[in-house]
Amino acid sequence: MNQADRATNAVTGKPMDRVDGRLKVTGTAQYAAEFPQKNLAYAVLIDSKIARGEIKSMDLSAAEKAPGVLAILTHANAPKLKVMPAFTAGGGAAESRLPLSDNNIYHVGQYIGVVVADTFERATHAAELVRVTYAEQPPLVEIQRLRDRAVVPKGKVSRRPADMLRGNFKQGLAEGKVQVEETYTTPIEHHNPMEPHATTAVWERNRLTVYDSTQNIFGTSKTLAAAFGIPEKNVRVVCKFIGGAFGCKGTMWSHVPLAALAARYVRRPVKLVLTRPEMFTGVGYRAQTEQQVILAATSEGKLTALAHQGISDTCLETIGEFVEPFTKATHMMYACPNVQISQRVVRLNKGQPTFMRAPGEASGTFALESALDELAYKLKLDPIELRLRNHADTDPDTNLPWSSKSLKESYQLGAEKFGWSRRNPEPRSMRDGRYLVGMGMASATYPVLHFPASAVTKIMLDGSVVVQSGTHEMGTGTATALPPVVADVLGIAVEKVRFELGDTDLPRAPVSGGSATISSVGTAVEGATQAVRAKVLAIARADRKSPLYKIPATEIATENGQLFVKSDRTKSETYASILQRNNLKMVEASFDAKFDQADKKYSMHSFGAQFAEVRIDPDIGQVRVTRFVGAFGTGRIMNRKTANSQLIGGITMGIGMALLEETITDNRYGRIVNPNLGEYHVPVNADIPAIEAYFVEENDPHINAIGAKGIGEIGITGVAAAIANAVYHATGKRVRSLPITLDKLI
Repeated sequence: MNQADRATNAVTGKPMDRVDGRLKVTGTAQYAAEFPQKNLAYAVLIDSKIARGEIKSMDLSAAEKAPGVLAILTHANAPKLKVMPAFTAGGGAAESRLPLSDNNIYHVGQYIGVVVADTFERATHAAELVRVTYAEQPPLVEIQRLRDRAVVPKGKVSRRPADMLRGNFKQGLAEGKVQVEETYTTPIEHHNPMEPHATTAVWERNRLTVYDSTQNIFGTSKTLAAAFGIPEKNVRVVCKFIGGAFGCKGTMWSHVPLAALAARYVRRPVKLVLTRPEMFTGVGYRAQTEQQVILAATSEGKLTALAHQGISDTCLETIGEFVEPFTKATHMMYACPNVQISQRVVRLNKGQPTFMRAPGEASGTFALESALDELAYKLKLDPIELRLRNHADTDPDTNLPWSSKSLKESYQLGAEKFGWSRRNPEPRSMRDGRYLVGMGMASATYPVLHFPASAVTKIMLDGSVVVQSGTHEMGTGTATALPPVVADVLGIAVEKVRFELGDTDLPRAPVSGGSATISSVGTAVEGATQAVRAKVLAIARADRKSPLYKIPATEIATENGQLFVKSDRTKSETYASILQRNNLKMVEASFDAKFDQADKKYSMHSFGAQFAEVRIDPDIGQVRVTRFVGAFGTGRIMNRKTANSQLIGGITMGIGMALLEETITDNRYGRIVNPNLGEYHVPVNADIPAIEAYFVEENDPHINAIGAKGIGEIGITGVAAAIANAVYHATGKRVRSLPITLDKLI
């Protein structure tokens, strides 16, 4: 069955309600901290209050005497873990440093101990009684003052060298009649999912079961097995639901092995839930960036040179390294013969940065797309027209053709729905009463990623279908989006399909990141379902009592749960009747989806266009986004309802990035001063207008068996730039430093 056959199916692509909606609104969906255990103990972390130095002493005497305390583990008495392979080395750990391994302090909030007690309140009280004496040193935390310490990253930047040159940049710069050279900055941002990280660890002899809030159950299992020196088959990780993640739960942080270590030490199950302030210091963040963009173009607007370079912060080498790949999209976004790209990192006394929704693209497109807008004004060209004149018909980075590309169509559809033609191009020329009105746009992009994935499809005796894969439901609707794939292949009602996930006892699946879950796991599900259909057909075709006996498989179709002969629909039967007659309780098949990353024949990306309208109070500089439209080419859509929600969610997060979100550090002490949702501002309903998201229809036969590209992250890319460009159009003031706050406009 090819994509063209499935395109007419009544299931795929239609808006469907979430299969887990009732569980969530009734409170019966179980998250990591909600799995009941007998004789449960509670762990509370002891966090470092300094950013750099050593622990001289820890006075535990009062804490050890507190009621209900079972154990206090520190670097002085904790059993030593063996090794935690980092994510970049094929493991699941975010940091390579083992927790509680020594008395050195590398950042504020570093875990220096864990208290275990019979209640959460008693554990919290005892942790407050611990007295720590430090030998403190001045911390290195301010990236702007430490630019001269910037170094070449140890590893690659999103699988690429940190430095890249295409063509002759100096010559291209000289050929350009019009130039833009500006610096753009983005602050540290934190993910702030509603559900904090939580782990419940249970030991049964040499077997460990962990209920963890994670986007990577198999990575967690592998890393815990290595840390405790036991076979991976002895570590089961369960995560049925995630209450938001955005990347911070894509790797395993130190609290997870500490929960397991505490459980083994006290010989009873242990639950550990991070506090909201600990969500700011222990589980990563989007790194701060300072980016320089240089553009040169002919008077007709053809790019002759493009440079994108800059710095981002990372942790000290002892902890590891994460490089925010803000130049990633620049490699392939526009046709330019002369391109120079360079990234450096500044190592600071901060925790390790990590993936945050569209890592690299979100921060990088702010700089690139803002610079394109500045160039458009210098050339007196419409910003869309400038982008069209530099449209890359093939991938300029790899010289490969696109598997599909609907960027031009996205510009057209987005501009039409937004009403771009009503825009007066002159800055500060549009008003609504006393408010300044601005319109801005930007391009959006995200690569199509695939990871190996496995699935099993089972046709049951009653004709229902169970599909299993150890992937994750992190709020995006995985369990809702994949059953239509099964229904399409088998020709059954989608209500007959049940999808099971979130457990390492199920077939192996990759991290739910990189917008790759549907494309990767969906390909495995499609393959397993095709295989089980073939098995059942083979049984029927070999059965003399079947009306399908000896009928060629190519002559048999499925519809409404019936397998029938195409030329004679009276010759038909159901899956259930085939199994019942052959005394089979079920028929199952598995499939391992593998993707050839080394020999690609096409460049695979999603593209889109973002359009923002703002209204600005000229007296106080307050910015309101009053309309937002996004148009995207993202391959085949599995479920239009959840897909639309994904794009709206990404755009909402982009609005927060543009106007609100900023983690503020006291540079004297390395402490975050707004580690809570009262002072770290994320968008609320009052901040967000009605957002319109549109899909450009795409049929891409090259990307994978189901034609899906993934939509989790493209929605945020380009949003901050579109808003910044709209702010300039409204006010004539260019803000190159996020977030755009009123003090930058007055």
